[in-house]
Amino acid sequence: MNNEKRLALNSLKQSGETGVGLLYEDLTYKIRGCIFTVYNTLGFGHKEVIYQNALESELVKNHIRYESQKVLEVYHNNKRMGIYKPDLVIEDKIIIEIKAAEFNIKRFEMQVLSYLKGSKYKLGLLVNFGKEEVYIKRLVDSHK
Repeated sequence: MNNEKRLALNSLKQSGETGVGLLYEDLTYKIRGCIFTVYNTLGFGHKEVIYQNALESELVKNHIRYESQKVLEVYHNNKRMGIYKPDLVIEDKIIIEIKAAEFNIKRFEMQVLSYLKGSKYKLGLLVNFGKEEVYIKRLVDSHK
């Protein structure tokens, strides 16, 4: 097993991502592998758009369907309140929000949860390339 896969597998084990019965477990595992490849290649310190472009390239290479900046309608009490454009929507199942920030991760986690609550999606991944270790947070809207 190469170092990149070992790093990805260790991170998955630490986060519980390889547990039984997780939502979109196999797809999430593949996405995380793409994220680690991007981080291992680029490191930290770039703008979000650089990471997004690199991640899109890895998704294509790994035959994972995605939409960039897909327009999602946000509803409240069955009324359209506006739109949101997540960085990526993977296979019409998972929202990915990419950050390159050094702080305030909790605020970004709440942001992704809000996006999930206002949309049809149940799972979001917050990815932060802004530190010396890539941060991937799995966020689930358990009300759906």
